Amino acid sequence: MALFDQISKDIFAAMKAQDKVRLQALRNIKKYFLEAKTAPGANDELTDDAALKILVKLSKQGRDAAALYTEKGRADLAAEEAAQAEVIESYLPKQLSPEELESEIRVLIADTGAASMKDMGRVMSLASKQLAGRAEGKAISEVVKRLLS
Repeated sequence: MALFDQISKDIFAAMKAQDKVRLQALRNIKKYFLEAKTAPGANDELTDDAALKILVKLSKQGRDAAALYTEKGRADLAAEEAAQAEVIESYLPKQLSPEELESEIRVLIADTGAASMKDMGRVMSLASKQLAGRAEGKAISEVVKRLLS
């Protein structure tokens, strides 16, 4: 089942269960999915890859907002943002551990023949595509820099 269809089905289930936090998070996801589907050039389609990118972005935004609210002393808003981010993250693939991430990037570096920081762009391009949804871009970048230095 496509992510778009799964979200729609889960919205209905959250409404029945009267789970307000989950319902609000799912409606927000669906809003972004619909915007992506109706964007110029999208041909009224949303691939799972594009949906995953949206979910990663929304998850990161939620975590950042929760951290900001915590920093400003608004624990109530931080808890709400964190709860919504957890709902969003439940639709993402399992995140790679730091060891798994390093292992995957070592394989990519070996496959591309990268030897120095000059090759970072090539490695990052491949890593971003292959590890999409399973690791944050910042974490990928840090590991690539460390391994190529």
